[in-house]
Amino acid sequence: MKKSEINFTVELDDNRVPDKIFWDATENPNEGINETKAISIGVWDQYHKGLLGINLWTKDMPVDEMNHFVVDLIGNLSQMVKDSTQDPVIIESLHNAGQTIAKHLEEQAKKQSQQSQQ
Repeated sequence: MKKSEINFTVELDDNRVPDKIFWDATENPNEGINETKAISIGVWDQYHKGLLGINLWTKDMPVDEMNHFVVDLIGNLSQMVKDSTQDPVIIESLHNAGQTIAKHLEEQAKKQSQQSQQ
């Protein structure tokens, strides 16, 4: 049986806040350890029938990038539901949520751009 591993290393500051996050995988197309600013891992706990989640981001993760990360996560969830259960209500709900947040972020960016031009 073939095995694949995914590893995360989190460097913490003195207050135990993530300073750097690295990941590596046996099937990593980028080869070697990669640094990232945020991770979100969801594991299904089959015994308690619930999510075991790990959400970490570094203290220097820009807010706008974090918001875009959230939009991408929602899109990824929508694709996962499409691939696994094909539930049209959940797919549409996730798609709509992602679009709503993306539109909000666009409006925020426009406001910030207009304010910086004044």
